Formats: sequence, C-alpha cells, structure tokens
Amino acid sequence: MSNSPSDPARPAPHTFDDFDDFDDLVAEAEAAPTAGWDFSWFEGRATEARPSWRYAEAMAQRLARAEASLDVQTGGGEVLASAATLPPLAVATEGWPANVAKATALLHPRGVAVVASPEDAPLPFADGAFDLVTSRHPVRARFGEIARVLRPGGTYFAQHVGPASAFEVVEYFLGPQPAEVRNGRHPDLERAEAEAAGLEVVDLRAERLRMEFFDVGAVVHFLRKVVWMVPDFSVEKYRPRLRGLHDRIRTEGPFVAHSSRHLFDLRKPV
Repeated sequence: MSNSPSDPARPAPHTFDDFDDFDDLVAEAEAAPTAGWDFSWFEGRATEARPSWRYAEAMAQRLARAEASLDVQTGGGEVLASAATLPPLAVATEGWPANVAKATALLHPRGVAVVASPEDAPLPFADGAFDLVTSRHPVRARFGEIARVLRPGGTYFAQHVGPASAFEVVEYFLGPQPAEVRNGRHPDLERAEAEAAGLEVVDLRAERLRMEFFDVGAVVHFLRKVVWMVPDFSVEKYRPRLRGLHDRIRTEGPFVAHSSRHLFDLRKPV
C-alpha cells in the first residue's frame, strides 16, 4: 500500500457511460504506469479517507527542525518532496529499482541523497547517524535497525499500514484469510517489537478508513500498484472474478473496503 487511492475531495467518479464495457476499463488500468507512489490516476475512480493526524504535514514540521534525517522506503519520493524545508543532511532509501530512479530524479534537486537498499537489508548507515527517521507505509519496520541509526534522543515518526487493510479486496480474490494473516501488522505487535529494540513509545494512534472503488479498472490498477495485496494477481488469472466485480459495481454501486493505518512516534532514550 503501500500508498492509497486519492483523497475523497476529488472530481466526481466516472459514470458507467464513460466507458464502453468491462474490457475497456481493464485495458485502461493495465496500460497505466505503476512506478512511484503517485496515486493521481485514481482521481474520480477511487477514494480513501485520510487519517486525522495528517501525516505529511506533521512529518514536514519535524523535518524543518531536524539536523539529519532518513526517510526509509521512500517510494518515488513524493511524500518527502512535499516538505517545504529539509534538514541540512537528508537521505532516503528505496528498494525497488523503478522507484529508486523516480525518487532520485525528484529528490536530488532538493539535495536529498537517495540510496538503493533492499527492504530486508540492514540500513547502510553508521550508528547514530540521524536525529529523525521517517517512513510512510513501510513494508516492514526493522525497529532494531531504526534504533541503531538514531542518535540518543532521536525520533522515529511514521505512518504504518495496519492489520487487515483493504482486506475486502484481498478476500474477494483470495477468499477468507487466516487470523494470523488478518492480524499481521497489528500496532500492538509492532509496539512490542519497537520496545524490544529499546525505543520508547511517545504516541501511537490507529484508525480504520473507508475506501470506495467506482469501477473495476480502479481495482485492477490498485492491485497492480500495491502488489503484495494479491501477490499472484493478473487480469488473465482473475478475469472471471473481475467480471463479476464489474457487474456488481454497475448494479450495486461502489465497492467499499476499509484501510487500516497507525501512527508511530517513537524516541530513542538519551
């Protein structure tokens, strides 16, 4: 998720008459580029309510006060680039090559060093290198590594994807998921991991937010972009289910799901 479909305050969704049929919607979604975390393609096609804490704005305020920052799994760099003021030393990591190229093009002019680093690898930085580490929707937070690269008194400020996020979509294609899968990424579990790594929890908030998909093309693009939701997804493999979803949306209206988000404000003790 990754990131999310567009804000609710967007143009009105497509009407059914805007496209000839199911094949047109699917073909358009398959042709759309998926690199980076730009979700503007979803405008008028899907909406997701945003968390009340306004992560990007809060992150920008912290970046303006920081001396050395690290943005982990920056995607295409879009969220970090939205900050008006960056620290004297600003670094970002990303593991997907297409995103590394996009983030480099976007962030290098702002003086941000973009480092290609796999998501499951140790962070390629010295101990205590940063006073602020941020991340928006990391695949997995490696709290031990985060604690290692933070200076004493430093902060990890991040928005995570929570448990069973958009599982209405997942389970439509994959069927009911076991409890251990649905409860993965639970904030209580991540809190325990963070505390075990020696980090103090200053604040932890969680919200569940409404999502709406107005046509089957939006679902196709979502699953192509957020590839871990249905790992084996392809239009060819799931065409019958997609066709059924198309008919359901035309008959019943938007397909409704719910995203899950939590905000971490962690501190490394002095």
